[in-house]
Amino acid sequence: MKYVLLMQFAVAGWKEKSMGAWPPQDIRKNIEFLNRFHKDLAEEGELVSHNGLGGPEGMKIVRARKDGEPAITDGPFPEAKEFLAGFWIVDVDSPKRALEIAARLSSIPGPGGTPANLPIEVRPVMEGMRGDV
Repeated sequence: MKYVLLMQFAVAGWKEKSMGAWPPQDIRKNIEFLNRFHKDLAEEGELVSHNGLGGPEGMKIVRARKDGEPAITDGPFPEAKEFLAGFWIVDVDSPKRALEIAARLSSIPGPGGTPANLPIEVRPVMEGMRGDV
């Protein structure tokens, strides 16, 4: 069973709270955690893919106009409280295991080395929905 784990980050004050504003030792703890996390999942054969995503300053929302041309706005929407900071795709034996991995990821070290407890959305990947006919 494949699941996507979506890490959310608060929009409000995100620049002041982002890793770039942290002391170097806190950044190092965060990166060491992720390296160990990825290594452990890879060794268990559970890691399919992962990537961090750029901040909301580079985000665009695109909708097709009636003529098919793109209508582009900057994102996220003003009412958004969080934005997607990164994702992981895992292949696990049970939904429970996906939740365990998400909880571990949520404890990623934040400023001061304390667990950030970031929200991690866990969603099943709908395999076989690729549009192949």
